[in-house]
Amino acid sequence: MTQAIEITTKDLNALLDDSGTRIIDIRPVDAYNGWKLGNELRGGHITGAMSLPYKWSAYMDWIEVVRSKQILPEHHLVIYGYTREQTLEVAALFLKAGYHHISVYNRFVEEWTGNPELPMEKMERYRQLVPAEWVKTNLDGGIPVEHGGNHTVICHAHYRNRDAYLSGHIPGAIDLDTLALEAPETWNRRSPDELKEALEQHGITADTTVVLYGKFMWPDNEDEFPGSAAGHIGAIRCAMIMMYAGVKDVRVLNGGFQSWEDEGYEISTEDHPKAPVAEFGATIPGNPGLIVDVPQAKEMLKSETAELVCVRSWPEYIGEVSGYNYIVKTGRIPGAVFGNCGSDAYHMENYRNPDHTTREPREIAEIWEEVKITPHKHLAFYCGTGWRGSEAFYNAWLMGWPRVSVFDGGWFEWSNDPDNPFETGIPT
Repeated sequence: MTQAIEITTKDLNALLDDSGTRIIDIRPVDAYNGWKLGNELRGGHITGAMSLPYKWSAYMDWIEVVRSKQILPEHHLVIYGYTREQTLEVAALFLKAGYHHISVYNRFVEEWTGNPELPMEKMERYRQLVPAEWVKTNLDGGIPVEHGGNHTVICHAHYRNRDAYLSGHIPGAIDLDTLALEAPETWNRRSPDELKEALEQHGITADTTVVLYGKFMWPDNEDEFPGSAAGHIGAIRCAMIMMYAGVKDVRVLNGGFQSWEDEGYEISTEDHPKAPVAEFGATIPGNPGLIVDVPQAKEMLKSETAELVCVRSWPEYIGEVSGYNYIVKTGRIPGAVFGNCGSDAYHMENYRNPDHTTREPREIAEIWEEVKITPHKHLAFYCGTGWRGSEAFYNAWLMGWPRVSVFDGGWFEWSNDPDNPFETGIPT
């Protein structure tokens, strides 16, 4: 085949159960998740479709991303998006790469989303993972879709690094040091009284809509970013603690500051002042079940309806390294399931797309299903100090998994008690 074939809605509907067909959604990740960015009558994606945004086609390693998703030359590819020009352009890239059975579907918005009998799916809590366009509408004085009209505070999260904020941030965003919400002695969340004071000082009440984001910055040493090298994962950690505290509408900018930059929006270097409030307006914690501590973690290890999920790298899990220069003991908690964050304590590549947006739910669920991590159990995610565990928790929560928590103490607190058991080596 030297060119793609255009197919009809009826043709595509007949291909949905064909195991040799790969349906590819080239719209932005946020549209795939559920946001209506192109006048869709229904948000989400065609059931079973894979996310491969047009934006990624400009990446040098595009074909490597394609193959990592198990989209192979022997498959029949059906490509759909917002415009005919983009679907044909992506089809041409596949043809050039040696893929020969390619179709394009250009009636998605008009026909597929307009027919409630045609199957679609979306991320359960996509509203809490917002696109840059949503934030921009809010800053311009509008009320974005899926926004309740509450007062909004945008937080640029960082760990002890205001230069990351002052060197460029979203206009109107205030800086939020992660140390405001977690204590460096244990890296656990702060006490209810401390959280109340910190949130009030940042102008946040229980009814505030909070949008968090950070930058993807890589340190020269582990001391700069304990638990992670990326400021954006610190934003997700702060989001998780705010949810625990009782802020009702906590959102994360999908892809962090990079998504804002990629859209070409204005960047500010002004130090935007915080506007403290007198009262948070609710008892903290408002959602205590989102965090478990050591005693609860031990009970979960005994339970057949619960799992501790270790979101660390393989070298950390088997005890080759601790992952941090301030954690001496190496190993893992006996009975904890390996959640596989990525290559080391600095990375979460197994949970992210090439542009740092959150990976599609189907792919994350497949990683977990391999080790029997399912939504039917109470799951408590942990890492070394809470950041990676918070990101894994947040992904499961976005997917609508009903009983998910963070084991806040993680390996740091567990390993500091000599009475707690631990294992090293490859599990039998």
